[in-house]
Amino acid sequence: MRSVRAKAALGATAVVAVALVVAGFSVLLVLRAYLTDQAELQAEVTAREVASQIAREAGDGPVSVTSPEDRPVQVVDEDGKTVAVSKDLEKISGTGSTGVKPEPLPTGDDEPDREKDDDPERGQVSAKEPRFSRGEATVDGETAEYRFAAVEATTGGGLTVTVYAGAPLAVEQHAVESVREAMLAGLPVLLVVVGGVTWLVTRRALKPVEDIRAEMAEITASEDLSRRVPEPGTRDEVARLARTTNETLAALEASVERQRRFVADASHELRSPIASLRTQLEVGEAHPELLDVPGAVADTVRLQQLAADLLLLARLDAGERPGRAVVDLSALVREQVSQRGGAGRVPVVVTAADGVEVLGSAGQLDRVLGNLLDNAERHAAGEVTVSVTREGGAAVLAVGDDGSGVPDAERERIFERFVRLDDARSRDEGGAGLGLAIARDVAERHGGTLTVGESRAGGALFVLRLPAQ
Repeated sequence: MRSVRAKAALGATAVVAVALVVAGFSVLLVLRAYLTDQAELQAEVTAREVASQIAREAGDGPVSVTSPEDRPVQVVDEDGKTVAVSKDLEKISGTGSTGVKPEPLPTGDDEPDREKDDDPERGQVSAKEPRFSRGEATVDGETAEYRFAAVEATTGGGLTVTVYAGAPLAVEQHAVESVREAMLAGLPVLLVVVGGVTWLVTRRALKPVEDIRAEMAEITASEDLSRRVPEPGTRDEVARLARTTNETLAALEASVERQRRFVADASHELRSPIASLRTQLEVGEAHPELLDVPGAVADTVRLQQLAADLLLLARLDAGERPGRAVVDLSALVREQVSQRGGAGRVPVVVTAADGVEVLGSAGQLDRVLGNLLDNAERHAAGEVTVSVTREGGAAVLAVGDDGSGVPDAERERIFERFVRLDDARSRDEGGAGLGLAIARDVAERHGGTLTVGESRAGGALFVLRLPAQ
């Protein structure tokens, strides 16, 4: 039962079995009802024929009964006494009167209150619907089940009698038993066929899934994420599963490769300041008068900033969600620029509308603004501009400079980690290439976007759009 094929075959067999049992039971009920209706019709026809014979008889003479041999007839009067039976009828049940020995009809002397009427035209058959019952009758020594129809009739002498005529149920019983036996004999065979066919069809349908599983097992064992699972040429769920699996493998391969590059680049970036700091400390140890304390401090600060950037990227990669505090972007910009004061290489011009608020993490958004300002100050020729506006339902923060700008072909690449377009500048001046990558990651996790274009002064213009509060 651990196999999907076994579960599918068993489930299909169980469903078909239940359906066949219900259908067979319904067929038997319908067949039984139909044959019973036919027996009732035959019994009614016989009863009305006998009733018509009795109605045509005149006076108080004996009642005669003529009926087919397989249809027993019993005629009883109003008191339940048998007044006539068909030939060879020995015993009967289900008619309300078990006696089969006819008794003489009452005469005028025996029944003084009955009005005598010798008019033979008065006899008639009741127009009421016949009553039906089920019982047994013994005819010429053989007992069988019958369906009886009761029809009332009036003799020519004014006597009201009830005619019970029976039709045999042997045909109904035989037909129902034959159909039931055929169903019971064919049901196991049909269930075996259904189970076998379901097993084979499921096995064929799941073969591509097994191929995908086997290939995934080999990929896991070999750790070769460049491999892909086979994609069937169909357009069903299995084909979509294979395509989705390959897309997942591609994304996983890209993620692992990006992680490897990240580790390699981080190691490379850390090696330079660590080597520089070690060199300065070794020189200072040997020649204290030559110790470059400001340089050592600068290298230490750079190491601290790089470690902080790497830690933030690690938290972002781990899926850390920003907070849901209300952040005033205009106040955040003014505070960031005021903290920098006049220490920057170029002046910063701020144009910020009041009341532009967003939901998010004030610390992360302040980090984005700081990275954008650092990038702009490094590349600006004489001025950096910062503006905060509200456009519809979005809060827009734009940071521009009057530097050389970003080529169109590189406007997406600069947001990759450890990417620096100016390879000629020193690492000390150019940074580690993580600021813009962090800024875009934070923007996306706040439900916004970060893009780069061209400013009015011809330099780069970074535009951060976030959902406004």
